This record gives sequence, structure tokens and C-alpha cells, in this order.
Amino acid sequence: MDRSATSPSALTGVVRGNGDAVFATIVRCAAALILLGLGGMVAVMAWGARGAFATFGPAFIVDKAWNPVTQHFGAAAPVFGTLVTALLAVALAVPLAFGIAVWLTEIASARIAGVIGTLIQLLAAVPSIIFGMWGFAVLVPFMAHYVEPFAGHTLGRVPGIGPLFRGAPYGTGFLTGGMILAVMITPFISAVMRDVFLSMPAVLKESAYGLGMTRWEVVRRIILPWSRTSVVGGIMLGLGRALGETMAITFVIGNANHIGWSLFSPGNTIASLIALEFPESAMGSLKFSSLMAAGFLLMLISLGTLVCSRLLLRTRAAGR
Repeated sequence: MDRSATSPSALTGVVRGNGDAVFATIVRCAAALILLGLGGMVAVMAWGARGAFATFGPAFIVDKAWNPVTQHFGAAAPVFGTLVTALLAVALAVPLAFGIAVWLTEIASARIAGVIGTLIQLLAAVPSIIFGMWGFAVLVPFMAHYVEPFAGHTLGRVPGIGPLFRGAPYGTGFLTGGMILAVMITPFISAVMRDVFLSMPAVLKESAYGLGMTRWEVVRRIILPWSRTSVVGGIMLGLGRALGETMAITFVIGNANHIGWSLFSPGNTIASLIALEFPESAMGSLKFSSLMAAGFLLMLISLGTLVCSRLLLRTRAAGR
């Protein structure tokens, strides 16, 4: 009898091998479940949108009319509002989030950084409807009484960018929507940046300081190149949140199916349009199908932003 086959070490190896196989099966099933869930959502949205695309064709994407009375629907206005507010939010949030992350990791003391970092994480947990209520009660009157009149009298007269800041100061509009989204996504982006900056090996920064670099040079030449992939991932996380945000933007954007180049113009987004009109849509109606088609376009936009970010990172990595 071969005793080596029944020795404790051999039995341990068998158990370890079985455990690895079970673990690998579990994680494969988890990954497949995510893919199946995502594919199922896309399939459901596409199937529900078939009536709108069959009726209006590709013109549904570029048509800016949305008239439930005449049963004429187009997604151009909500798509335009979604892209404009999301880009405004990212443009406002990324510099602020970057400054917060650098201050917490490079300048503030450990005690202060811990307290402020915790408060920022708590801000990320605030429900979006609270941001919407705050924006409608505080930000909209402030924009209507102070910011928009001042911007109209100053920036509205500047050649080139003047049309962006002209219009009646309603308080609601694309600019206000972008600002409320920026407040919402800043905690997400800054939290990711902070964690990435903290995980950087200290020897890299110490070596740079030892060579005589200033703090800004260390951030620009050492920290940002080392953490570029994760920083872009955090920005994409915030952009995804901005693209799909519903209640906060519904309170402050004005909810008008309108395409205007003024940042003060009221508009809507795909998410706000669906939130307002989906409960009033009969199952199987053309309006219901059009809302499903708008949701399908939103998923495509989110997927497109992710693909673009991956391609951008890959191009930069190849160029180094």
C-alpha cells in the first residue's frame, strides 16, 4: 500500500485543489451573472423600443419634437440636455475633486484629513432627491437673482461666448442642472482620487522631493502619471452618475423639451423625461415605446463614454 497517497500533505493538496476549483467556479458564475444581467437589461430596453424605431426610424434620434397629443416623439432634446449637463458637471467637479484630493493627501494634517474625508464620503451617501430639493429651494433663487443677471450683463457681451450666457434669468436651466450634478459627483471622484493618491508608494514622492521638485511638480510629474488610470476611472464613475441622475436634475433643469445654446435655457434630460412621463404611459403605447427607446439611447451613451475612456487610456499608454 502506498502510504504517500494517504499522507496528510497529499490530503491537504487534494482539499486545496478542490477549494480552488470551487472558488474559480463561483467567481466565474458571478462574472457571468453580471454579464447576463446587463445583457438582459439591454435586450429588454431594445425590445420595448422596437415600436418607436419602427414608427420614426433613425429620425427618432435627431428629431427634437416630443408631443404626446399628436403622438410625435423625438429624443434629440433630452439627449442634448443629458450630454450638456453631464459635461458641465464633469467640467466643474473634476478640478474641485482634484483639489480636495491633493489637499487631503499632501497638505492637510492626518487628523483634519480623516475628518474631512469622512464628511466627503457621507456627502456621497445623501439621497439625490435631497440635492434636488436643496437646489430648488436655494440654488435656483440664487442663480435667478444674482448669478444669471450678472453673467448676462458681463459674459453675455463677450464675442464668441456671449450666446451661452444670454436669456431670461429663470434660475432653472442647463447651468443649474450641471451645477447640482457637480455637487453630487464631486464626492465620488474625490474619494477615488484620494484613495489612489494614498496608495502610491511613498518612496516615489520622497525621491522626487529629494531631487528638489516642488509640491506642484511632484503632483504633476509623479502622482498624476502614476495614478492616471484610476483617476480616469473615478472621473468615468462620476460621469456615469451624472448621465443617469434623475430626481436631482428634475427639480432644477426646467423640464422643457427644448434645445437652446444658452446655458440659462430650460431643458430636460433622458432620465428626467422618463421619470416625469413614464407613470402616465400606457403599456404597449407608442409613448411607452418612445420612452423605452430613450432609455436604450441612454445606455448606449453610457457605454460609449466607457469605451472612449478605455481607448484614450490605451492610446496614451501606447504613446509612452
